[in-house]
Amino acid sequence: MKKTILALIAGAVVACGGGKLPSPTTDMKAAGSTATAVFAGGCFWGVEGVFERVKGVTNAVSGFAGGSKATAHYDTVSGGRTGHAESVQVTYDPSQVSYGQLLQVFFSVAHDPTELNRQGPDEGTQYRSAIFYVDDEQKRVAEAYIKQLNDAKVFHHSIVTQLTHLDGFYPAEAYHQHFLDRNPNYPYIVYNDLPKVRDLEKQFPELYIKK
Repeated sequence: MKKTILALIAGAVVACGGGKLPSPTTDMKAAGSTATAVFAGGCFWGVEGVFERVKGVTNAVSGFAGGSKATAHYDTVSGGRTGHAESVQVTYDPSQVSYGQLLQVFFSVAHDPTELNRQGPDEGTQYRSAIFYVDDEQKRVAEAYIKQLNDAKVFHHSIVTQLTHLDGFYPAEAYHQHFLDRNPNYPYIVYNDLPKVRDLEKQFPELYIKK
């Protein structure tokens, strides 16, 4: 994430398929008053900023998933050898927003699921596209949606998003939390993440919450 202004401009905005994607034909039934989901889609600043603005999401935390607790530190993860991916843990109310709708937002505006081990100006396995499912039901719905999107050829290339069981989520350092809201004029945010928020508002007005 530590890029020069020129590199940021060159990397510019991630192209996420050109518009709102079809709704999932397979989804989970609402159960309970709270649930969690973990998504990885490049730098966690933008992914967190998007989900914080989704109706029914009660909390979004930037952190790491895919590696061990011992290596869950930003400077270590940035080396690209920990197995971790920069991730966001989303806590939500299933009666207001479904897991399938969260997947639709994730694939439509939060990142480009066809980029392998990179997003925009950021490169490395720590920036890979991944869904860390917490149970078999989440896995089933995510698998079905990825197949649905690939079969419909909504992207020019195949989706490379990994489906991995969540073995642990580790929050990132405090200065990473709510970074977009606290630093709206930071160049990386301006060029890479604010466009995602605008796309969320445009494509999902029924889910968008202004902050």
